[in-house]
Amino acid sequence: MRKIIFQILLLATINVQGQDTLTKSDIQHASKLIDLKFTDKEIDMMYPDVRDNITDYMKMHSLSLDNSVGMSMFQKINLTKHTPQIPLKWAYDPTIKLPVNKNELAFYSIKQLGSLLRNKSITSTDLTTFFIGRLKQYADSLQCLISLTEDIAIQQAKEADAMFKKGIDKGPLQGIPYGLKDLFAVKGTKTTWGAQPYKDQTIDEDAYVYSRLKEAGAVLVGKFTLGALAMGDYWFGGRTKNPWNLERGSSGSSAGSTSATVAGLVPFAIGTETHGSIISPSHTCGATGLRPTFGSVSRTGAMTLSWSLDKVGPICRSAEDAATVFAFIHGTDGLDQSAVLESFNFNPTKNVKQLRIGYAANHFSRLDSSSQEWAVITTLKKLGLNPMPMNLPDTDVYKFDMIGIVIGSESASAFDAFTRNDIDDQMTKQTRGDWPNYFRTSRTIPAVEYINANRHRSILMKTFNQAISNFDVIITPSFAGRQLSITNLTGHPALCMPIGLTKQGVPNSITFLGNLFKEEDILLLGKYFQDNSSFDDIHPSKFK
Repeated sequence: MRKIIFQILLLATINVQGQDTLTKSDIQHASKLIDLKFTDKEIDMMYPDVRDNITDYMKMHSLSLDNSVGMSMFQKINLTKHTPQIPLKWAYDPTIKLPVNKNELAFYSIKQLGSLLRNKSITSTDLTTFFIGRLKQYADSLQCLISLTEDIAIQQAKEADAMFKKGIDKGPLQGIPYGLKDLFAVKGTKTTWGAQPYKDQTIDEDAYVYSRLKEAGAVLVGKFTLGALAMGDYWFGGRTKNPWNLERGSSGSSAGSTSATVAGLVPFAIGTETHGSIISPSHTCGATGLRPTFGSVSRTGAMTLSWSLDKVGPICRSAEDAATVFAFIHGTDGLDQSAVLESFNFNPTKNVKQLRIGYAANHFSRLDSSSQEWAVITTLKKLGLNPMPMNLPDTDVYKFDMIGIVIGSESASAFDAFTRNDIDDQMTKQTRGDWPNYFRTSRTIPAVEYINANRHRSILMKTFNQAISNFDVIITPSFAGRQLSITNLTGHPALCMPIGLTKQGVPNSITFLGNLFKEEDILLLGKYFQDNSSFDDIHPSKFK
């Protein structure tokens, strides 16, 4: 009943002409019904965003919803047909040798490093010591590292070496160093979520993704920065830097994971995405980031921001590396109700010409024909592929800020105590665009509007699935139209890859979209494109 009254109080401020007459005192009066009290300063900051919310409610109200439309809570994506898992085969290079300049190891692929380990050219302990040294040398300048897990790393590296000596080979990640975004719990480490109130927090749990990588024999060397509570690249210690230009941020929120990987401080790292937190830093820093299908990787032991949107994925320097890591982290422990175990049948030798490839003509049409994005289409055609023009659903089905209502409602709920107990006052950043104000503002979203936004989301999911059903891969500029918001809402996988440097000397990217749980298709095309181009081999000179 309280929520209904609160909704009436706020929406009653819209008069019969549909004009917004909300006052700041309305917010204060309404807050009493949900047992909250905001200061005058907090209400001043909330006020324009609450008005924006009401505008979106009005837009949503102008769209009809048939009674038969259900609500998408995205607890689990159900497939009509399950594909059996085929055993994956991993190839190594028996001829590879250590480079004369050892620093070149920093940019070796997982396959190359794994070959060196199996050729006994280097031990995991020595390789781990090498990357720890790079972290000690460069992490401060990038502001990308929260915790150096040196003791854990040396122990895991020695275990990997011992297994190699016994002839035990767990696969291509055995003995390979990596880093985690610091919202994953690891026993014996701090898990700060990048935020001042939690900078000394410890969680006595091992996250699912860490457990899977530990089981695969990978070596954890560090926990990396993230924008505070998974927003942007500002954390409690500063701002994570772009390896290509230290005057710029790395974008976020998987800021440190991306910056460190691109700078060669680790071979790969793990990130998360709710609304661009893998794609955006990968684009900005020049990484190859895989945002998998929603529910393809269990989130147990990870900070929750949005139950129906949070996703876990690898941040690497190549599509082949991303495929290798994803092969070992996808799946579920049964504790994350959204996660499922679906097959990942990546075959790097599969004939790429069997893929049905489309490109989003409605997005490409906005770009100059000489752009780097169009050059991707040209390259693929020269290689004998035939990308076909198609139109992705965009503003025709995304008529209001759907993802804002969903993230706002769920994140404010996930951080209820954070707002209610004034923990938000401890946050380093306190502007209108930061979490403290965002959570407060989101408390004014009525339950009816949240539910109806998810019902519209159900329509969006169906429309998008139909639009791409005739293709295996859709190519699109990474930030064209509303595709980033739409595909996060629908849960479709995306691969963001570098396609060169702009005139300003910073990376640009392209994104490959796939069908649900079909990461192997976008990774296959990604590998093929990278095998026939050199963009993934360009590294920032400051860190060579």
